[in-house]
Amino acid sequence: MAAAGARRAAAGRAGGARARAGGSGRARGAGVAAVNPDAARALLRRMFDAAVASAQPARCVPPQLPDLAEVRGRVVVVGAGKASAAMAQAVEQHWRDGGLDRVSGLVVTRYGHGAACERIEIVEAAHPVPDAAGQAAAARMLRLVQGLSADDLVLCLISGGGSALLPLPLPELTLDDEVAVARALLASGATIAEMNGVRRHLSAIKGGRLAAACHPARVLGLLISDVPGDDPIDIASGPTVPDPTTCADALAIVRRHHIALPEAAQELLASGRGESVKPGDSRLAGVETRIVAAPQQALEAAAAVAREAGVGAHILGDAIEGEAREVGRVLAAIALQAANRGQPFAPPCVLLSGGETTVTLRGGESAGRGGRNVECLLALAIAIDGHPRIHALAADTDGVDGSEEIAGAVAGPDTLARAWALGLPPRERLDAHDGHGFFGALGDAVVTGPTRTNVNDFRALLIDAGTAAGVD
Repeated sequence: MAAAGARRAAAGRAGGARARAGGSGRARGAGVAAVNPDAARALLRRMFDAAVASAQPARCVPPQLPDLAEVRGRVVVVGAGKASAAMAQAVEQHWRDGGLDRVSGLVVTRYGHGAACERIEIVEAAHPVPDAAGQAAAARMLRLVQGLSADDLVLCLISGGGSALLPLPLPELTLDDEVAVARALLASGATIAEMNGVRRHLSAIKGGRLAAACHPARVLGLLISDVPGDDPIDIASGPTVPDPTTCADALAIVRRHHIALPEAAQELLASGRGESVKPGDSRLAGVETRIVAAPQQALEAAAAVAREAGVGAHILGDAIEGEAREVGRVLAAIALQAANRGQPFAPPCVLLSGGETTVTLRGGESAGRGGRNVECLLALAIAIDGHPRIHALAADTDGVDGSEEIAGAVAGPDTLARAWALGLPPRERLDAHDGHGFFGALGDAVVTGPTRTNVNDFRALLIDAGTAAGVD
């Protein structure tokens, strides 16, 4: 409550601040929102927490696991991603009374996202830029699944982040090359599907190659989707599914976004020697893939929380992509139309969306601490310009926005006024890609720690009808 009082006091002190750069000045009506700001923030946070909880491996993995009694041979568990250690833990807990001594395996997750397991080894490695720990784990994983029989089962636990956590370059490339590729892709503004389309054609384990190495064993892939559209080939760059794209497609992506790849990587794509495993490959005939959690179900869980609070909930889309700041401005325009005109949704209402935005760093631009969700939210806050009835939250469901320790942030009617009071010009912070520093200084960051799941970005805009004193 003291923090809330400080926010309101700061808003009052900044009430006379004059506009400074196209909508980033004095916040219209800041501090006089009809809805209680603390209640609004609490509801937004409950929705986010519900979205994350809906995708927890302990909830979504066990119903998809086979009966161990039906497996005649060995059971090998492999996987990669921010949720994969928690997925492995869920597997062990489910199979504890059914022959866990037959299970072995290795999964790799991001540093700090590990979970305690008995039979499945957990390795931590770097994300979003790969490191040697990930490379060593990927090489061991390939060796682990080779030489199996048709009676054996390979359980692949795949989640978002697996692309960086399985850095096993083709023989023509080095780890330094893969690191350079990762950095270039992250700065390019390419979509996640485009980035993974390039990665698959430079890797010895992605693009179906892991599943091909398992042949003739049966392969069951359990995937937590963090990508727009939930296409398995784009989740961790598709290590267990056939890849319909080609080296030529990857090269076209590189050229379209003017991505400067290492010479060896560029030459490999141009030669076509990095071709991935294609649909119809007989080695993948015994592969089954199941999506166990996805952005849509997370948004539906959040919508249920809003409706329980008496607020209409509307899902705008689970696969929204684009420049983070542009997405923020579009969402702000929709929220303003709802608040001012009751269109296309009448307040009180919540507008929910998922997907994955991008932040393009252009030559000469200074780069703050990001990430994409706080950049989207800062652009949104500037666009709503202190509207007294709009509150918002944007965060990554894995608990890490970009490469930072915050999940995202919240914004409300007093955000801009409090920023000016602290000497934080909003538009300058946006241009510097420093949403992290901006919302951190305001005390508005959303901090969860590693959630050990990942169903991509979560955005919620709460629009009050202007008649109630609070939100239950």
